[in-house]
Amino acid sequence: MIEPDLLYSVLCDEVRREDNGKLMLLGLFEQIAVAQFPAQHPGCCIINKWCNGAGSYTQQTRFVDDNDHVLMQDQPIQFELSGIDAHFTAVQMFCGLTLQGPGRIYIEILLNGELKQRYALHVMAAPTQVQGQL
Repeated sequence: MIEPDLLYSVLCDEVRREDNGKLMLLGLFEQIAVAQFPAQHPGCCIINKWCNGAGSYTQQTRFVDDNDHVLMQDQPIQFELSGIDAHFTAVQMFCGLTLQGPGRIYIEILLNGELKQRYALHVMAAPTQVQGQL
């Protein structure tokens, strides 16, 4: 068994597959601004691509707060890489993430229960517009 590399993990609004087989990632983002807290994010996708490995694995994606409390997570996804040239792409959709206040939420990618990647999603209050200003 050769442990794979996480080639990329991308947070976006939507993932589509074109007729030619190419993936389209729409609305890539790393921050969310909301008018008031608490708020609920309607939905997002995370796409993870694994490569350069061989064997059977389980990946899991989750959102955690600054205190490492899990806010939301997907079901573990099992996959197999038949050889070093094989690859696997997982697309997960998350709906209804509750945003309690400004700060950071972390996206964590786990392989066989071990943390492989962690990156921040910044949550902030949307600037209020003063009447008469553009």
